Amino acid sequence: MNKQQPTLFSFAKVYCSVFGHKLRVSKNITNHVHEYRCKKCGMEMTDTADGLLARLTPKFKETNAYLAKIHERRKRIFLAKAS
Repeated sequence: MNKQQPTLFSFAKVYCSVFGHKLRVSKNITNHVHEYRCKKCGMEMTDTADGLLARLTPKFKETNAYLAKIHERRKRIFLAKAS
C-alpha cells in the first residue's frame, strides 16, 4: 500500500503565498551565486545560470557545492600569486 503523508497547514506558507517570500542570503557560493532561505516559511532558493531564482533542489545543491569548491580553489590560487 502506498501511504501518503497529509500536507500540513502552515500560516507561514499562506502568508508567503499572499505577500511574497522574505528571502535572506543563507550561503554565498560565489560572488554572483547565492542560496536564499525565506524568513517566514523556510523555503530555499538559489540563483540560476540565467539570473533567475529557482527552488533549491538536490541537483542545485550538488551544483552549488561544486561551484563553491571551484571558486575557493581559484581564489586560493589567485591569492597565492598575488603575495
